[in-house]
Amino acid sequence: MIIVCPLNKVQPLIDQHHAKHVVTLLAPDTPHDAPVGITPGRHLTLYFHDIVQPMDGHVPPGAGDAETLIAFFRSWDQKDPMLVHCWAGISRSTAAAFTALCMFRPEADEEELALELRKASPSATPNRLIVSLADEVLGRNGRMVRAIEKIGRGADAFEGTPFVLRP
Repeated sequence: MIIVCPLNKVQPLIDQHHAKHVVTLLAPDTPHDAPVGITPGRHLTLYFHDIVQPMDGHVPPGAGDAETLIAFFRSWDQKDPMLVHCWAGISRSTAAAFTALCMFRPEADEEELALELRKASPSATPNRLIVSLADEVLGRNGRMVRAIEKIGRGADAFEGTPFVLRP
C-alpha cells in the first residue's frame, strides 16, 4: 500500500501503518526531520519546488528526479507499506503516487488510474511537470499527462487529507 500525506502527518502515519519506505518531496529550503524508524536506504528525499515551469529563484523537478523516483519505486518489494509525502500532500506527492500506480499497473488505462486517484483524494492536483517527466521515463507517450489533465485541478484545500492507494 502507498500512503500519501502532508509533511505534518508523516510520523504518525508511519507508526500507524508500519511503513518501511518513505519518499520525501520538498523544496530545498524546507526544514524537516528524518522519519524515525526508516533505514536510510529506504528513504528517498528529492528537493525541488512545486512548480510546473521555470521560475526565478526556484528549483523545478528534473528528468533526473523522475528517474530517481522511478528507480526507488522499482526497488520496493511491496511487502511493507510506503509513505509518500510533500509539504501539503496535494501536488508533488500525488504526482509521485500516480506515477507508482502507472508503474505497478502497466496494463491499466491511465485515465482510470487518474480517476482512482481523484476518488481517493478530492484535493489531489498532481504536479504536471513531475507527471510529464515520469510519463517520458515510463514511455507512456503523453497518456499520463492527458489523464491528469482530464481529472483537472482538485478541490481547493490548504492541506490534503491523507489517503491510501493499492498498487
